[in-house]
Amino acid sequence: MPEKKTTARARKDKREGKSASTQAGEYVREEIEHVREGKHGARSAKQAIAIGLSKARRAGVKAKPSKTASKATKKKAAQDSRAATRKRSSGTTAKKSATRKRASTKKSTAKKSATTKSTAKKSTARSRATTAALKRDGRSAASKRALSAQGHKAAAKRSASSRSASAKKAARTKGAAGRKTAAKKAARTRARKAS
Repeated sequence: MPEKKTTARARKDKREGKSASTQAGEYVREEIEHVREGKHGARSAKQAIAIGLSKARRAGVKAKPSKTASKATKKKAAQDSRAATRKRSSGTTAKKSATRKRASTKKSTAKKSATTKSTAKKSTARSRATTAALKRDGRSAASKRALSAQGHKAAAKRSASSRSASAKKAARTKGAAGRKTAAKKAARTRARKAS
């Protein structure tokens, strides 16, 4: 389950008109923090990012997999999106059944039991085994060096026009204060490289 503050940040990003990948980035950041804290490990930076994206999709973020993604990745993304849809619909069904319960009809009781069956609890043994397997993995996947290398690899696969379009969109949605901060950071980087 993602933390409340992560979900709140993702919702704020959505309100500000930021892309689905930016919203999903909040969950990825949380996952990387978890690896650094030692809550669990990851075999690579890619795995930590994948876990974060899965969390985001299950929380309702409409983050589509890339066009070049494997069939397995696309299948998992669709599965996570369906899980989010089911979660939302079961929540509304539960509210409706609560309203009908007040009217105390037999029909509403039958619907409530059907809703309970559809949202079956995940196997405890499977959940424990998954956590144990992740804890056995290392922590270096969330290091600055590993994440930087992953970022460079991902960017290298994209075209210059694609990277440029992303940068322009980022500048549009950043806001005046954000642009000012980014400009100062860029100036510091140029000064450091010049010396």
